[in-house]
Amino acid sequence: MRSLPEADPGVPDLRSPLRYLWWNARRQMPPLLAGIGFATLWWLVQALMPAVLGKGIEAVTAKDTRALLMWASILLGLGLLQAFTGIMRHRMAVYNWLAAAYRTVQLTSRHAARLGATLPKRLSTGEVVSVGNSDIAHIGSSMDILLRGVGSVVAVVTVTVILISTSLPLGLLVLFGVPLMAVAVGPLLRPLHQRQRVQRELSGELSTRAADIVAGLRVLRGIGGEQVFAERYRAESQRVRHAGVRVAGIESVLEGAQIVLPGLLIAIVTGIGATFAVAGEIPTGQLVAFYLYAVFLIGPMRTFTEAADKITKGHVAAGRVIRILSIEPEMTGGTGSSEGGVLRDSYSGVTLQPGSLTAVSASTPDDAAAIADRLGRYAEGDVTFGAVELRTLPIDQVRSRILVADNGARLFNGRLRDELDVRGAADDDEVRAALHAACATDIVDALPEGLDAEVAEAGREFSGGQQQRLRLARALLSDPEVLILVEPTSAVDAHSEARIADRLAKARAGRTTLICTTSPLVLDRADHVIYVEDGRVLAEGTHRQLLDTSPQYAATVTRGED
Repeated sequence: MRSLPEADPGVPDLRSPLRYLWWNARRQMPPLLAGIGFATLWWLVQALMPAVLGKGIEAVTAKDTRALLMWASILLGLGLLQAFTGIMRHRMAVYNWLAAAYRTVQLTSRHAARLGATLPKRLSTGEVVSVGNSDIAHIGSSMDILLRGVGSVVAVVTVTVILISTSLPLGLLVLFGVPLMAVAVGPLLRPLHQRQRVQRELSGELSTRAADIVAGLRVLRGIGGEQVFAERYRAESQRVRHAGVRVAGIESVLEGAQIVLPGLLIAIVTGIGATFAVAGEIPTGQLVAFYLYAVFLIGPMRTFTEAADKITKGHVAAGRVIRILSIEPEMTGGTGSSEGGVLRDSYSGVTLQPGSLTAVSASTPDDAAAIADRLGRYAEGDVTFGAVELRTLPIDQVRSRILVADNGARLFNGRLRDELDVRGAADDDEVRAALHAACATDIVDALPEGLDAEVAEAGREFSGGQQQRLRLARALLSDPEVLILVEPTSAVDAHSEARIADRLAKARAGRTTLICTTSPLVLDRADHVIYVEDGRVLAEGTHRQLLDTSPQYAATVTRGED
């Protein structure tokens, strides 16, 4: 994960995502305030136009040409100011939308990378994907509506003051009518909030289901399970649809309220104003101004209800993001340092000597995987690296020095060269050497574009054995101080497995390597073999020695065959 410049003392540690989120919020405050300022001025200009237009009508009625020209000039100036502030308001709204949305994506992505193996244990794939699909849009929209919402409040207050100064009854009507209309939609917000949360959860579960089906489609076709999973997906999609319809039901009421409530206020204000004009209490120009004010209030009132909807959605989305950012990595490190040396797991007794090729064969595959997780600091354990405990080292240092490569690793879409050389530091000879050691040269040669070929999502164009060999080449190119491979040849044929075993020993000569496997071909090339049963070391030696001295080992690696 790329860290921010250390020279900036105001930047918080990225390992504190919630603090970093607050820091980003403070960074967005100036453009947000600027946008609110432009939006407020934009609304105020519109609020003043009816008064100016009313004065102009009065000048026409009085046949006062000078006054007419003056008010016409003022109206023109207000129009130009409205155009400028409208452009700037929209510009700042788009900026704040994008800043809020994509800063959220950046922060969530960085935290997801920091969580590493912890993330899939705590959240489903769909839950994380939904942040980028829908949550960022709701968060961005809430920032957009905040600009117009604050400005509309100021505009309503301004109109109310103007009306009170002109006609106390009309001013009081607006003063009390607008809050009552806002309160009228209040009972809709809580059920809307709840239904949106339910829909969001169901959508996340459906996304997870879809990802699982796509990932296992080849297997499902092999066992004839396509129809079963299709029915399950159809049933879950219907649940999402029904939840969406329930959300749309409340949203439609809110949309209707945006028309009905301001319409009622317009009708009442216009009717009372007309009564005053007929009675001669106000001039014709003021009646026109009152009507325009009533029409103008449609905009702020619709903004109020729109703000209630979008801010509610933004609140739900922000809660999901906070949930992800609140997750802490299961494994943390300290501030110690180590010059390397012997890597030892005290619980099992597995010890890796520097520069040797060691193999661990376990009666139960889960035992070997658990040892690899402890040695790679993916699970808690009493592990020492040289003279210090592994848990005292910074986690970033552990990840850079000890690499655990298992068959759960994925191939991502993109250029194959970039997929293999993740650090971008290897030349063509080094890439070719890693491919040769992994017996994967034929895979690249078969591609028309070679290393420049584009890899599809999860490397689905490659077979299981091809994916495994490409993952092994990627691990070798990383060239870590300690490389731990979990069943690296389980999906390849015997001839390829023998070649990989020979070449792997040469490629990692002089560097510490551990292979968790029960393959006799690989075990026979190891410098030292450790047999584990019930999570503890039972026997050690070379492959041939253990075949002669340990019946349990022989039964495990030969699978009961002579």
